[in-house]
Amino acid sequence: MQPRKQHLIDTALGLFNQQGYHATGIDLILAQSGVSKATLYKHFRSKDELILATLQQRHQQVLTSISAKVDAAVQAGNSGVLAIFDALNEWFNNGHFFGCNFINASAEYADAHNPIHVFSAQHKQAIVKLIRAQLPLHDADKADQIGLLVDGAIVMAHTRGIKTSALMAKDMAQYYIQPK
Repeated sequence: MQPRKQHLIDTALGLFNQQGYHATGIDLILAQSGVSKATLYKHFRSKDELILATLQQRHQQVLTSISAKVDAAVQAGNSGVLAIFDALNEWFNNGHFFGCNFINASAEYADAHNPIHVFSAQHKQAIVKLIRAQLPLHDADKADQIGLLVDGAIVMAHTRGIKTSALMAKDMAQYYIQPK
């Protein structure tokens, strides 16, 4: 990727995290990035395209991070599902937690047909797919329930400031993955 384009994405992502998608204007992104308007529109036809690019980058970051935690846990003989909650706990407590980009974007772009909303929903489905892959075949229907715990922990950490919510959700998730 071209350095200026990547710089725009990184700058915009930071601003969207801090201020939200609608509240962050193009002029602020340009001022913070030091990039000209012509350069911005060379890479992105609209602010919505820039938002989608930031979400695509964040999607890859999240999946890579969680997958690494899951793989390490499985190799150590531990639960891959529970490792997801450990990854969330680290995220909530690393000093750079601004809530979930995908929950926030889907709330600000609430029309279910808006490409930003659609991509946010696809990201959440990818997380459920990752969870499902860690469950025995006969328990795969529990993936949505565990996904609910993941999203609930994120919302609780963000809206109520309860940074231990991932550990609380992990305790609940153990119920779903224990053999009956």
